[in-house]
Amino acid sequence: MLRRSNPRSLCRAFTSRPRRGFTLVELLVVIAIIGSLVALLLPAVQAAREAARRTHCLNNLHQIGVGLHLYHDTYKAFPPGGIEWRPFGNTTKRQLAWSAFLLPYIEQQALYAQLDLSTPFDSAENAAGAATILSIYLCPSRRPDVTLVDGRGPSDYGGIFGERITSPNQPPKGTMIYDQAIRIAEVADGTSVTLIAAEDTSWADGQWINGRNIFDQAFAINAAPRFENDIRSEHPDGAYGVFVDGSVRFLSESLELSVLAAICTRAGGEVIQAF
Repeated sequence: MLRRSNPRSLCRAFTSRPRRGFTLVELLVVIAIIGSLVALLLPAVQAAREAARRTHCLNNLHQIGVGLHLYHDTYKAFPPGGIEWRPFGNTTKRQLAWSAFLLPYIEQQALYAQLDLSTPFDSAENAAGAATILSIYLCPSRRPDVTLVDGRGPSDYGGIFGERITSPNQPPKGTMIYDQAIRIAEVADGTSVTLIAAEDTSWADGQWINGRNIFDQAFAINAAPRFENDIRSEHPDGAYGVFVDGSVRFLSESLELSVLAAICTRAGGEVIQAF
């Protein structure tokens, strides 16, 4: 025979069961665990992002290297590092950069056609074209937000004018010098051990049309003061450079100064071991 349940006893049974939920201590423990996981994952995420940025930067310099060789195929020499350098205050000379002459060889023919390279880099005729921001000349680790420099497109890459680590750079020892186009045959030290361009992301005046974006190396990599134009980057531990043979390598901050000086000269006669 079935017995009927007493409604009051059922009510007591349900109300007497303990309610489960997070206590304050448990909640704090969960928050601490989540915080620890985030702290562990954040460096990995940042490292992955920097790896992607480094790959992008390497590809930029690789394309620049290809463009330099296409230019050499056409003119039988690399572009001059710059033409008609002018002292500060002089406005008559053109002071145009290698990176402006390279435009048709890095798929920027239309932009090149907008420029009037018979006039100075900062002329009114060149103002509109020079204000173009070119991603190929920008390192993504340096410029998440790109701004113009004196109204002109910035550049994070400069040509190698030589070195003054071991001795004065007179006459200029590099592959990117003023008013002279260097041929591969003149790179007596070897194309695989001679730099032609490299990163300089901390020079405030870097512009792809301005002929001042060449430099003679004077300090260890990433060690130059802000006012100097030198090899440096926002990458940890070093910077990228493109060699005359078109190869791109990461140059460590620990690179010996004698080796760094040697790879910045085109015909110094140095014997360079592997680096």
